[in-house]
Amino acid sequence: MSRRNKLQKFAEVFSFPNVYENLDPETSSLFGENGKEVVLKGHWCERHFNNSQPLTLELACGRGEYTVGLAERFPERNFVGVDIKGARIWKGAKAALAKGLPNAAFLRTRIEMIGQFFEANEVDEIWITFPDPFLRNSKSNRRLTSQPFLDRYQGILKKGGFIHLKTDEPALYDFTLLTLSEQKTYTLEYSDDDIYAKPLPLPELEIKTYYERQHLANGKTIKYLRYKLGD
Repeated sequence: MSRRNKLQKFAEVFSFPNVYENLDPETSSLFGENGKEVVLKGHWCERHFNNSQPLTLELACGRGEYTVGLAERFPERNFVGVDIKGARIWKGAKAALAKGLPNAAFLRTRIEMIGQFFEANEVDEIWITFPDPFLRNSKSNRRLTSQPFLDRYQGILKKGGFIHLKTDEPALYDFTLLTLSEQKTYTLEYSDDDIYAKPLPLPELEIKTYYERQHLANGKTIKYLRYKLGD
């Protein structure tokens, strides 16, 4: 993508009513439509969605296919896709607006900062769909299922809330299983290293992202884990 095209998309995202941004890790300021500063921590459902429906996050949402797909399937829930890439956020947010989905929004920020923008017990569920696996051992703490991230999720997820991981990467799948086995905060509820080899345990697993379609075309198997924050 050309730099000019990216800049055009960044400018358009700036005007979207369903996108919020924080690009400065030194602050917790959050900016919405046309650069207006907003405070949503602890009030996402009330102040953005204007309801009290359950709240689900999609982390590393990329082009937002899962956020949009979930919002279409579950109008009785609210969804926020989180990613740092502005051009990707643009695609998901634009699709949500075109489809008229008032229950889909997007947050452009680093996932390391997630606790700055959501209050304790504010989030009902988290989806992590095809994240960067950071295969080098020296970068293992950057994996979104590593212990530092599990600790961050614990700070915003309701007790009994689920985290879902969908990936094509065996190393990330195995790493997550090992990480879960070494702690007591989360309980593994379900694991499958080839979800399409049998009936799906959840209908929402039918949603396929751009990258998942590529992986399947290349003959890769798709893996899924679901774990729960202790009651």
